[in-house]
Amino acid sequence: MLRVEPDRWNDPRWRCIIRTTSFLFLCVSALLLESKGYSVRSTRATGWPDPLVLQSCAAAHNRHDFEQRRRPEILRLFEENVYGRTPPTTLPVRILRTEVDAHALQGLARRTQITLAVGPNGERIWHLLQYLPANARGPVPVFIGLNFDGNQSVDVDLGINLNPVWVPDPALKNLHLAKELVLHTLLTADATTRGVAASQWQVKKILTRGYGLATIYRGDIEPDYIGGIGYGIRPLFFTGTRSLPAANDWGAIGAWAWGMSRVIDVLSKDPAVDTKAFIAFGFSRFGKTALWAAAQDKRFAVVISNESGQAGATLSHRQQGESIDHLMLAFPYWFCANYQRYLDRVQDIPVDGHLLLSLIAPRPLYIGSAIDDPFSDPEGEFLAAKAVSPLYAFYGVTGITNAAMPALEHPIGDTVAYHVRRGGHDVTAYDWEQYLNFADRQLKHTVMGSQ
Repeated sequence: MLRVEPDRWNDPRWRCIIRTTSFLFLCVSALLLESKGYSVRSTRATGWPDPLVLQSCAAAHNRHDFEQRRRPEILRLFEENVYGRTPPTTLPVRILRTEVDAHALQGLARRTQITLAVGPNGERIWHLLQYLPANARGPVPVFIGLNFDGNQSVDVDLGINLNPVWVPDPALKNLHLAKELVLHTLLTADATTRGVAASQWQVKKILTRGYGLATIYRGDIEPDYIGGIGYGIRPLFFTGTRSLPAANDWGAIGAWAWGMSRVIDVLSKDPAVDTKAFIAFGFSRFGKTALWAAAQDKRFAVVISNESGQAGATLSHRQQGESIDHLMLAFPYWFCANYQRYLDRVQDIPVDGHLLLSLIAPRPLYIGSAIDDPFSDPEGEFLAAKAVSPLYAFYGVTGITNAAMPALEHPIGDTVAYHVRRGGHDVTAYDWEQYLNFADRQLKHTVMGSQ
């Protein structure tokens, strides 16, 4: 064990050794986990935090108690222990170029591609893709979400620009290591990747139902690998001689969530967009991101989380599915450094998925699961949605009243809704059908426009 005398903590050489040793430990541990596969544990959870009970053990008896006392406390606990603190300052975001095709997708859509310069000197370049129904009779609600593989992946539309994307270093392709732990390089997206994720976005279905879609590539905001911080927006917030994040500084999920809010800033200037009907959408890690974005930004009127799993909508204290330890070791950069304190101590985490969901209340919330996605713990996602429903009752709206998990592909709930479908970790046409039906009900929207 490396032992450091107290007077050596101020020696930058020793600090470098400690940080390097810690980093190597994380990487080696992640390698071991990858080689053995995810562990799926099932133990009885105790001492779960309650969204309606303060840390002082005082109860929140009504919506005023929750909003004035418990909600700020929960938000702070997530900032300090999971996602990290979003900087109170912001960065300038300028529009460099706008490209519009008013007859995209055979006349179905107006496609807009906006190039953004982010930072005091435009240090980061983002590429925002927006589709709106071509024949809308008024401002339309818009789904906002991040994509994994570049804008060109969401549809086969040949008009989508092939922008740069981050890919694992080809020289390491034979290395048996999670892609998030290897060096990446920035390359122009290959034309063969057009539409590779089209089934997960269902662009034409969204448009024909009278909704818009805005998406941005994750890597524009911060590349999704362990060394990606240097190419993202987080260092642009550093001041003075600072070169490392603090223990409670935001991780990549926090940065991605911040990026979703900047998309709202840009779209709010478009008169064709209903600024009271932004819908936060995310799948997997971006399901976590959508929840955290909406928790901090109430301009998101509806929130949809698709299989966000651990550190998202499910209940970590159940200790089922993907282990929290795996998240901490394989994806430490997603979270603040303080999250590492709970390695092998999941029962000590003062927050959980239902508390994250409570930060959405009373806005409409939909949680989607898949029965063959055990790592996301579908039952835990259902229980979290059910557990937050009493809070929604404070606002006079109904959440989930079912005592037991519903049958496959049998959506339940009202202002809080849930389904579990057949299949694995994915977003399908079935999922989108439920999300669009939910948005119709909650926003009182029809294909002719919002009522």
